[in-house]
Amino acid sequence: MNRLNRLTAILTQLQSKRHITAEEIANRFEISLRTVYRDIRALEEAGVPLTGETGKGYSLVEGYRLPPVMFDEKEAYSLLLAEKVIEKFTDREISLRFQSALIKIKSVLKDRQKTALNHLDEQVVYYNRDMNTPDNKGLAIQGILTSLSDFRVLQFNYTSFLKEEITSRAVEPVGMYFSKENWYLIAYCKLREDYRTFRIDRIRDLQVTEKIFTTNHPSLKSYLKKMEEGHQLTKIVIQMEASHVKFIDSHKYNQGFVMQENIEQKVQLTFMVGSIEFFARWIISLADIVTIISPSTLSDRLEALITIMVKKLKEGEQSQKAN
Repeated sequence: MNRLNRLTAILTQLQSKRHITAEEIANRFEISLRTVYRDIRALEEAGVPLTGETGKGYSLVEGYRLPPVMFDEKEAYSLLLAEKVIEKFTDREISLRFQSALIKIKSVLKDRQKTALNHLDEQVVYYNRDMNTPDNKGLAIQGILTSLSDFRVLQFNYTSFLKEEITSRAVEPVGMYFSKENWYLIAYCKLREDYRTFRIDRIRDLQVTEKIFTTNHPSLKSYLKKMEEGHQLTKIVIQMEASHVKFIDSHKYNQGFVMQENIEQKVQLTFMVGSIEFFARWIISLADIVTIISPSTLSDRLEALITIMVKKLKEGEQSQKAN
């Protein structure tokens, strides 16, 4: 990237946040801090009204705006792909708002770019053969984002996973994240008087209340790190033929996969899991091609599950004969 393009990109970045540090600019463009300082000075000499605050970074004077930015083809194509993903993995309101924003962005594209983008729109789709992909259209992501932005208490009904109990919750949100094909909300729950993780597709009747919370909660990143450090994980090691690995390649990362190595004529896979029960119920579908190396508790649980399955199959056969 030449210097003129970089100066324009820095100016655009300065419009995206209230404050931008020199380190953020250096990391984005892979340049030294000295180069950042020279670029900032060049912008100031060009008449751009910049201010700098120790400990916060650089900012543009309130009210200063650039004319509509121009996008190159690759940036426009990236936005198209983002639209496909957002449509699949967020709620209906977020999807509609992103489409609205994308229309505004398309308005500043050149005619040739618009034609290319419309052509690609018909040729790019999100396709997932996994029938278990959740339907996120009913999620309340927009309400949660509003609560996070305005520091407002959320009220909703929540259905627990194991007992399927419905309880009314008032929470102060910390943040939300996407993992294993589901959105999760981390919040301080007033009912439990502690931090809790809520799977968002189990939230119903969500309301953003007028109550403002002032509690200084930990950041999402620090909370997740602390949660990982305190989470008790179990190491699981399995083996299978190399030709069979393809059957789990698309799912192993959702099951705590850590590493894969070749041991003689076999492929050995290591997982770190929080629940042997969940892992057992996943791996049982591959029981005919998998050898459990450790732990023995997993082997015992698989044996118990298979015994129950065989019993139920026999009961089904007897029922069919009786009918």
